[in-house]
Amino acid sequence: MSTSDVQALAVRAREASYDLAVATRATKDAALHAMADALLVRAPELLAANADDVARAEADGTPANVVDRLRLTDDRLAGMTQGLRDVAGLPDPVGEVVRGSTLANGLELRQVRVPFGVVGMIYEARPNVTADAAGICLKSGNAVLLRGSSSASASNAAIVAVLRDAVTGAGLPADVVQLVPADTRDTVKALMRARGLVDVLIPRGGAGLIASVVEESTVPVIETGVGNCHVYVDASADPEQAVAVVLNAKTHRTSVCNSAESLLVHADLVDTLLPRLVTALQDAGVTVHGDETVARLDGVEPATDDDFGREYLSLDISAAVVADLDAAVAHIRRFSSGHTEAILTRDHDAARRFVAAVDSAAVLVNASTRFTDGGEFGFGAEIGISTQKLHARGPMGLPEMTSTKYVVTGSGHVR
Repeated sequence: MSTSDVQALAVRAREASYDLAVATRATKDAALHAMADALLVRAPELLAANADDVARAEADGTPANVVDRLRLTDDRLAGMTQGLRDVAGLPDPVGEVVRGSTLANGLELRQVRVPFGVVGMIYEARPNVTADAAGICLKSGNAVLLRGSSSASASNAAIVAVLRDAVTGAGLPADVVQLVPADTRDTVKALMRARGLVDVLIPRGGAGLIASVVEESTVPVIETGVGNCHVYVDASADPEQAVAVVLNAKTHRTSVCNSAESLLVHADLVDTLLPRLVTALQDAGVTVHGDETVARLDGVEPATDDDFGREYLSLDISAAVVADLDAAVAHIRRFSSGHTEAILTRDHDAARRFVAAVDSAAVLVNASTRFTDGGEFGFGAEIGISTQKLHARGPMGLPEMTSTKYVVTGSGHVR
C-alpha cells in the first residue's frame, strides 16, 4: 500500500469521524454491543485466522513470550468481548463539562470534552488491542486507523472485518474502524506523516517501536512506554504478603508491560526474607539476575546495569539489595521506565515517602504491579498505558481519548 493509499484511508476516517462526533450515547453503545456479539458469533473464523498467524510465528522461531502475546484463545476472545461491553457501560465522556462558570459580565463559560477526531494506533503482536482500541475510540467519538504488526496480519484483518460489519449494522459508518495494512514499513511512515488528517498517534509495543514513532512522527504522539516495573520490599514488609505479591507481579503473566522486572530488597532482610523470595521465584521457573549480594545465593546469575534497565517480558527478574528506602528510590530513578513501581511495607511513613518520591505513572502500596491496567482500574478496556506527563498518564481510558473546547454563551454581548 502506497502513501497516497494510507492518506485516502485517513480522509475516509476524517469523514466518518464527523458522523461519530455527533452520535448519541445510545447509538455508540448499541454499536459496541453489536461488535461484542459479532466477535462471539464469528469466533471460529477469528481463531482460525489467529492460528495461521501463530503457526507462522512459531515456524519463524519467534520467542515464546511474543507468541503468547499473539495468541488468541476462547478465554481471551471472551475478554475482548467483555471489554467492549464494559466500555458500553461507562459514561460517555463527550460533552462532559470539565469546568464552568458565569463570568462577571454575564457570559456563561463551559469547558467540555470533545473527541480528537481521528486516532492512529501503531502496535505490535497482540490482536486483542485491535478490538480494545476500536471500542475505546468509538465510545469517545474518534475514528481509528489501526496499524498492527505483520505477525498478526491475518488476525487483525479478520477482527476488523467483523467490527466494521457490526458498526454498519448499528447505523454508523464502517470507516470509523479501518485497518492500515502491515505489508510494508512504508504504511507506518505514511501514518506518521499524515498530519492534518490524523489528530494523534498512539504507539503500543516495544521500546524500538515507540522511540521510532516519537522521533519520526509529524503527527502529535501520546507516548506509551515499556514497563521496567520495580517491587521494593521494605524492612517492615509482611513476609507472607511479600512472597505472594512478588510472585504474582512476576509470574502472573510475563509478556505484559505491568509484569515486575526488578526486585529491590531492604538490607535488613538479606538473611531472612531475601532467600525465601529468591527460592520462591526460582521454584516458579524464574531466573534471578542479582547484584553482588543476591548473586551469593544458589542459582542466581550475576546482574549488569543492562539487566537492571531491561524489560524482560519473560521468566527473568533483576534483583538488588538496597541500604534503605532512599537507596531504593535512587535505584528506581536510575533504571525505571516510569511505568509502575510498588512498595511492600507495614510502615505508613515509608509508604508515604515512597509514593511522594517515586515519579512513575502508577505507584502501588502493598499490591502487585499487575493491577496497573485500565480494566483493573475500572476504566473498561484500555488503549495503552502512557508514561509521558502531558495530557494523559497511566492507563488511558475514555476521558484520556478526548480533548476539550470552550463553549461561551451570551445574550448579545460585545466587548
